[in-house]
Amino acid sequence: MDRSLKQKSASAYLYPPIDPFDQRTLDVGDGHTVYVEQCGNPAGIPVVVLHGGPGGGCSPAMRRYFNPEHYRVILFDQRGCGRSRPHAAVSNNTTWHLVRDIELIRETLKIDRWIVFGGSWGATLSLIYAQTHPDRAAALAIRGVFLMTQLELDWFYGGGAGRFWPDLWDRFTKLIPEDEHGDLIAAYHKRLFSGDMMQEIKYARAWAAWENALAAIDSDGVTGESPADYARAFSRLENHYFQNQGWLDHDTAILNRMDRLAQIPGVIVQGRYDMICPPISAYRLSQAWPMSTLKLVGRAGHALSEPGISAELVRAMDRFAAQRASLGL
Repeated sequence: MDRSLKQKSASAYLYPPIDPFDQRTLDVGDGHTVYVEQCGNPAGIPVVVLHGGPGGGCSPAMRRYFNPEHYRVILFDQRGCGRSRPHAAVSNNTTWHLVRDIELIRETLKIDRWIVFGGSWGATLSLIYAQTHPDRAAALAIRGVFLMTQLELDWFYGGGAGRFWPDLWDRFTKLIPEDEHGDLIAAYHKRLFSGDMMQEIKYARAWAAWENALAAIDSDGVTGESPADYARAFSRLENHYFQNQGWLDHDTAILNRMDRLAQIPGVIVQGRYDMICPPISAYRLSQAWPMSTLKLVGRAGHALSEPGISAELVRAMDRFAAQRASLGL
């Protein structure tokens, strides 16, 4: 499969572009409004798409992983990013606020149960949401697994990934005085929330560039400069969540609660050479989740746009569509 995938882009495996049939902003309380859209078949299988970051926002490409004849696709921008407001805001913005927002969206759209689809931080949020509301999650499709553990944060912000990309790691760390290198998340936090807009944008672009450069397996390390608004929201929200360990009560909280998903089927799609979220987390998750199937994709990194990852995700969603009756949807 890898040889043929090298000759195709991810778009070759996706369904054609579609436009939403419904777009709205939802008041979720706490001074926040959240952008929500629906596309596909209004009578189709409901699936909620949880984007990465935190702070990444959803994109039109995310609509294309689902057969529009079979699926009712719900996408939304999480608090503080994309078209949600206030922009780049971290007040009243925690994992548990997002879980409540997902439930409010489900109730507002009068959906009883749905499939949950998410990647990277979206995979984290998918698992936490399903563990909190297992009666509402009919199945999960997740990609690029991140379990919000200190080991994962140390890998990416403590020098692990930097051993493979020393030139980019040097660029990321040299903006910070050496005596603060022991905790780069805290060091960037200080600057991303300094109150000086120009400084915040400078450090936001550096934070985003470090991650973006390592996302794809064929990356040469060169990334364009992110737009200021996007970089600031993405970096502030991501740093805010990591600084607070996702508001989980202990380091292995997700793995320790996998019994709550014992009856829920899932597909885990993971790039073999994911530099941002190494495959060990996906493997450990699969071991703790008997109802899951792990698909390790060779010659693939972290990005949703990797051809092999896109192909596996579309196959997974096509299989779930064929199982609509057994899933109770």
